[in-house]
Amino acid sequence: MSTLERARCGLKAHPLAADAALAAGVLACMFAGSFAAPQGHHGLTWDAHAPAVLSLVLMLAGAAALVFRRRAPKTVLAVTGTVSLVECVTGDPRAPVAMSAVIALFTVAASTDRSTTWRLGLLTMTVLTAAAMLAGPLPWYAQENLGVLAWTGIGASAGDAVRSRRAVVQAIRDRAERAERTREEEARRRVAEERLRIARDLHDVVAHHIALVNVQAGVAAHVMDRRPDQAKEALAHVREASRSALDELRATVGLLRQSGDPEAPTEPAPGLSRLEELADTFRSAGLPVSVARADQGTELPAAVDLAAYRIVQEALTNVRKHAGPEAEAEVSVVRVGPNVEVTVLDDGPGKPGAPEAGRAPEAGGGHGLLGMRERVTALGGTLTTGPRYGGGFRVHAILPVKTTTAQGEPV
Repeated sequence: MSTLERARCGLKAHPLAADAALAAGVLACMFAGSFAAPQGHHGLTWDAHAPAVLSLVLMLAGAAALVFRRRAPKTVLAVTGTVSLVECVTGDPRAPVAMSAVIALFTVAASTDRSTTWRLGLLTMTVLTAAAMLAGPLPWYAQENLGVLAWTGIGASAGDAVRSRRAVVQAIRDRAERAERTREEEARRRVAEERLRIARDLHDVVAHHIALVNVQAGVAAHVMDRRPDQAKEALAHVREASRSALDELRATVGLLRQSGDPEAPTEPAPGLSRLEELADTFRSAGLPVSVARADQGTELPAAVDLAAYRIVQEALTNVRKHAGPEAEAEVSVVRVGPNVEVTVLDDGPGKPGAPEAGRAPEAGGGHGLLGMRERVTALGGTLTTGPRYGGGFRVHAILPVKTTTAQGEPV
């Protein structure tokens, strides 16, 4: 940092010292200006005649008042305006005491609003100029009188310009701070949404595959001694389900890696194209599943396709866990206008001691139905769930075929 910059920072840190230095400079200029006198058409000439004692006192009073110009700008303007008025009426030859009033008027204009600047500026200009023209020792048309008018007008205008510039700079800073806060809030919101999305994916993957592993392991344990061939088949299903769970977990956790980490798996996210494969996994676990589709030719956005798959997966997992061993499930996917409707029905009465309401997250403590609802709501769709008349449970999701981005553009 240069010497000039250090000095500037020091003056900003000690405003009273800066004003004292300014007052000393103004006093020196007024004292030097008191020796200059106009000589007709020859401009200014230097006169060895010292200023009068009253002029010296007025210059000292005006300069001393400037030390407190930031603390009480209007009071300082009143003091400097008064000493300038006295000088305009009595000074002969005239001393430039009005310089202190110009500095005070500049301070008032820079620290107050525009209407106050106009009122006080016009008052100061009018009083000083009128006093100099009408009651001063010089003729009314003397250039010193016009100089009072010009310099007070310049002080007010310069102060108003400084105030306007400060206001513009402050407005720019405020907008920058608001934009920074908005970016931080948006980043936090996106992080929360991403965490929620990953939590839903993990829940769907773990709940589905672990439920299948649990069922097949129970079958294997039950028939191990009497029918080893069937136990072997059940264990093969356990191995296949666990392998699928690991693959999907690896793909989901890969999203959390940093940019410098090894590449995550590039296997595409599951969708309705794998619906039959999903149904086969449940059939192999002992749950009869029938699939009916009337959405041929419909190309769904990736988010909608994944949501539909996860909804069916979670609904069938709930059927296998809660509907009882004799339950059967029906899955239907139908295109209706601008939407695709996904419905999963079962006819199971539920396990003993586990009522149908137990499938709801409010009673059972699970997150499956809550996760499905969040997925559907995020895409602008609707989800309805509840017991069926006569027994069983129904999950019905309406998903828009065309979703929108955050900017409202269709994708």
